[in-house]
Amino acid sequence: MSSAAAVVTPSGLEDGVPRSRGEGAGEVVVERGPGAAYHMFVVMEDLVEKLKLLHYEEELLRKNNLKPPSRHYFALPTNPGEQFYMFCTLAAWLLNKAGHPFEQPQEYDDPNATISNILSELRSFGRTADFPPSKLKSGYGEHVCYVLDCLAEEALKYIGFAWKRPSYPVEELEEEIVPEDDAELTLNKVDEEFVEEETDNEENFLDLNVLKAQTYRLDTKESAKQEDILESTTDAAEWNLEVERVLPQLKVTIRTDNKDWRIHVDQMHQHKSGIESALKETKGFLDRLHNEISRTLEKIGSREKYINNQLEHLVQEYRAAQAQLSEAKERYQQGNGGVTERTRLLSEVTEELEKVKQEMEEKGSSMTDGAPLVKIKQSLTKLKQETVQMDIRIGVVEHTLLQSKLKEKSNMTRDMHATVIPESAIGSY
Repeated sequence: MSSAAAVVTPSGLEDGVPRSRGEGAGEVVVERGPGAAYHMFVVMEDLVEKLKLLHYEEELLRKNNLKPPSRHYFALPTNPGEQFYMFCTLAAWLLNKAGHPFEQPQEYDDPNATISNILSELRSFGRTADFPPSKLKSGYGEHVCYVLDCLAEEALKYIGFAWKRPSYPVEELEEEIVPEDDAELTLNKVDEEFVEEETDNEENFLDLNVLKAQTYRLDTKESAKQEDILESTTDAAEWNLEVERVLPQLKVTIRTDNKDWRIHVDQMHQHKSGIESALKETKGFLDRLHNEISRTLEKIGSREKYINNQLEHLVQEYRAAQAQLSEAKERYQQGNGGVTERTRLLSEVTEELEKVKQEMEEKGSSMTDGAPLVKIKQSLTKLKQETVQMDIRIGVVEHTLLQSKLKEKSNMTRDMHATVIPESAIGSY
């Protein structure tokens, strides 16, 4: 298992990636290698191993009924909401493991407040967090892996865990067998191919078809060669040792088919015998339990009858009291209905009384007020003045009319005198 030494982020490093001057507030230019994009996968794998060392499966996952995260859970986006909740839960648990009390975040908590609290606790360990808090809200990415890995390291330090040097097992060197001829070389190759196929198979069985094909190829190769080996030069003892060495690999194991009806029948017989043997033991216990329950029920019934006989008069009194209570409730309901009706009538009469009082106040205020009388006097004075003015105008108009009539009469008289013809004039004709 590899340690997470690459996640320490001083001022010139971030997530193990070297940076040059010029980034940050527009001053640093990132120099990322071709494998920097996959660095968070390495950090995530280290984080999973550290969580196993902290026994998070027993202390966290089983208590909260959570699924164990995969090796690349926080490195790839799957479900941002679920990943953010898992991140907050793991961070709170790691902070508690590291000796910093931290409340478990709930579903309806403010995510910004939760992230700021986690980052403040991370900085209290002396770790740097030179990235915006919004990077953690998605629930995945290199910043999420970095924060969780730092918290896991602090938790391991708090419990006193230290990395030790790896101890490598001492491997025994096998004797190299030098092939004596082409035939033995071919057989060794066949053995190696057979061992490779056997290790690739999960259940370690021998495929007879492959063995036949290999034997057929060997036979064709041997027949094509010149038969220049007429007698064997191999030692019998070495041959027996080789046979004993290869013998465990030559075992043929036949896989049993679970769909075979014979296996099902045998299983049925085994289950039947197990049920019968268990039934013999449990039947006695069940019979005794049944008898005890029956006796207890009989005792309860007899005791109930005795109590009913002793408390019969109290039961009758209780029934009578219940009847009286029901009658009192009915009378209360009726009285309550009458009170409600009378309350409604009282409110109507009160409203009418308020209206009459308001009208009386208005009339009284109008009777005692002298402003209308003053207005009447002023109006009369104004009417008298207007009457005098109208009389003067009428006199002027009558005078003008009289003058016009006299003038008209004088004009008519003059016209009449002008139209009279003198008699002297008439006699001359």
